[in-house]
Amino acid sequence: MPAYRQAPDSSTTAVGDGQSNGHPHDAARELQDLLLSTEGVEQFLGQLIELAVASIGGGISAGVTVARDGHPATVASSDERAAQYDEIQYGYDDGPCLTAMRARKLVLIEDMEHEERFNGYREHALALGVRSSLSLPLDGGTRCYGALNLYSRSAQAFGPRAQAEAQRFTDEASRALNLAARIAHHAEISDQLRTALTSRTVIDQAIGIIMAQNRSDADVAFAILRTASQNRNVKLRIVAAEIITAVSNKAPVPHRPFGE
Repeated sequence: MPAYRQAPDSSTTAVGDGQSNGHPHDAARELQDLLLSTEGVEQFLGQLIELAVASIGGGISAGVTVARDGHPATVASSDERAAQYDEIQYGYDDGPCLTAMRARKLVLIEDMEHEERFNGYREHALALGVRSSLSLPLDGGTRCYGALNLYSRSAQAFGPRAQAEAQRFTDEASRALNLAARIAHHAEISDQLRTALTSRTVIDQAIGIIMAQNRSDADVAFAILRTASQNRNVKLRIVAAEIITAVSNKAPVPHRPFGE
């Protein structure tokens, strides 16, 4: 489920005028601060949406589409409307946000009533009140890519200055997203390593018990443990934990990995 975050009210700035709400470096500075203050990629994207709506202005709706295992998903949106607009495109497997994400190019719809592309999506979008949209690719590297999608209920809402502002912001957001994805990737690797080390510790403890009980060496003890695992079709770590529990009458307490 996408995380719906109500964006700050920015109706005082006209999107068509492309008025920036701050200095060109403000978005970059705020994105850097945002990245340092959030705990994960999805939380980062949720707050990124709020910053995008506030920076671009005009009472727009916004969402972020990210490809997950090749399938698009809305991971953050300023309101339910933006998420709904995205989901309609996923249903048709066609639309401006998917084109921006897949072709890595800006896709502008100035007036949905006169748009000749995206036929199925266009009819649904008009019925829901969408008159114009702007979709820009987010490039987080090979691990994460997507699109920032901006929607307006007014025609020709995204003029040249608004497009330039959105593109500048998206460029900064892509760099921050790339770093966030790298951080998440390294955290995942760290968790996998921690799990592997924990499992190895439990298995080693069980091998020691088998060696003592059978007066065998480590290779023979491991072969006994592996055979029991295969015969029962149970993971090696689970069989090892059962052996430790049977001998000590308590669950194994793995050693903490070095550095924790």
